[in-house]
Formats: sequence, structure tokens, C-alpha cells
Amino acid sequence: MENNHQLVFSRINQIVSQKISGAITLPTNPSIDAVASSTALYLSLIKLSKNVSLSCSNKVNYGLTGADKIQKNLSVLGDSLMISFPYKDGSIDKIDYKIEGENFNLIITPRPGFSKLDSSKVSYSYTGGKLEFIFVLDSPTLTSLGDLYQNNQNQFQGVEIINVDRHLTNSNFGTINYVNKTASSLSEMVFLLIKNLGVELDKDIATNLYTGLVSATNNFSSYSVNAQTFETAASLLKMGAVKKIVRKPSGINQINTFNSPNFNQKPFEFKPIESVEKEPKQTQTQETPDDWLKPKIFKGGGLI
Repeated sequence: MENNHQLVFSRINQIVSQKISGAITLPTNPSIDAVASSTALYLSLIKLSKNVSLSCSNKVNYGLTGADKIQKNLSVLGDSLMISFPYKDGSIDKIDYKIEGENFNLIITPRPGFSKLDSSKVSYSYTGGKLEFIFVLDSPTLTSLGDLYQNNQNQFQGVEIINVDRHLTNSNFGTINYVNKTASSLSEMVFLLIKNLGVELDKDIATNLYTGLVSATNNFSSYSVNAQTFETAASLLKMGAVKKIVRKPSGINQINTFNSPNFNQKPFEFKPIESVEKEPKQTQTQETPDDWLKPKIFKGGGLI
């Protein structure tokens, strides 16, 4: 298995080194582990000066570094400037432009009866680039991406698809499949991937990966935890990873742990040892009977 992963890493390195533009995609309602590993990969590819986007079909924000870069559309930064602003059907009368010296002025005129465009709500981005590779994380199939795949199936054609997953049901749909069904977490897998890309992990990348690893393993208590898991955790802490608790927002189901038969069970809350030591000692609420230690003689069946 290790040799097979080395061949996979070699192919991924070749693609990333030869190509510029790509995307990282997440399934619908991704776990904290998936978001943590994808943002870590995103930050790593940016370090390699790659033109890469991070996408998920629904809004995601767990307070992880880079999570604010997650967008709902599958796109890649290009040379075309895109101007975006809130729009109501029929609210624009005409769009014109005027060149004054070295300035290009875009003029947007509202239709009578509609409010003028609020300049504070105008955003700018670049589009029009061509995808050369797509990382698909934590998805057993492409349909797991939801609308991100359904609405952009043509963009998945003719590009390198790097499938990174640990689901037992993964269908190996990628042109490259980095699938480890016994891994403790996706973050542990991405940690090895980033190392093989030759990226120096900084504090933000290490923190994201450590957070994902702790979340996926239920604080290192799941059955999939092994020596490699603890070695990864130790390496991340040495790289500056900060311990922090990241929870899903209300309204989103808690992460299911593989070793828990009750998926609706309230997650176990781990208390720092400092807070436990400060807690008042529990006192005995019921007095012990005076004859508790005396020997008992039971009568029955005619025998004493």
C-alpha cells in the first residue's frame, strides 16, 4: 500500500508542477475534517504559486484559516474582470461605457422607480481561466459534490481529477486515486500529500490539519487511530499547530463517528485538566447505614 501511495504522490507532484490552474472541491455539508484538509491544501497550493479556487455547493464557515475563500461556484481565476452586485429583475435600464483619457468608465443606469446601485455592495473578481486539474476531497462519487458537479459536468471533462478520500464506498472515479480506506482522517492523508509536494507547513496549515484530525478521530478515540496518527499529530504540533475546538453551526448535524452506534448521541465534551482540578469535590449525598459492615444472615428454605 505504501509503495502504491508513493506512485500516486509522484503523479500528483508531476501534475501540480506542470500545470497552473486548478480547483479544490468539497461534498455537500462537508465535515470539519473535510473543510480543514481542503483549506490546508488550498493554502499549500497558493504557496506553490498555483491559480486555484476552493468550492462547495453550500455555504461553509468553521472559523478555519482559508474557509472564507470557499465559494459556491466552480471557477478558476483568469484574466477577465468580473463585477458583481445585487440585482432585481428589471431594475437596470441600460449599461454603457465611456472612455475618458486613460480611464474606462462603466455606466449602469437604473430603471425609473428602482434604487440606484449601492457601491458598497459591488465586488470584483477574475474569471475566464481554464481548469487543468481538480482535487475532489471526501467524496465517494462525483455526485457527492451536489450542484457543484451537476451544474458543471463539462468542466470535469478533459482535466486531471485527483480523488482524495477514505470512504469504504469510494468508486475510484479519478484519473488519479489517492484513496486510503483505513486512514484515521482525511487531514492525515492530506498532511502526507502536502509533505510530498514539498510545501513547508506553516502555523495556519498545521492548525487546520490538526483540527481536522482531532475532529475526525473524536479526540483520538476512534478505532482507526494508530501509531501513524499520533506521529502526524506530534509533527503538526511541532510545526506550530494551535489546539482549538471547532463546532458545526446550529442546524447542521454533528459529525458521525464510525465507532458510535448512536449517531444522534450528544458528542462527548472533553474538559481541560486544569478545569477538572478546579471543580468542587463531590460529596456523598446519602449517609451510609450504621450496620452496613455487619455480617448478614439470610434465612430461607428451612436453613439458617
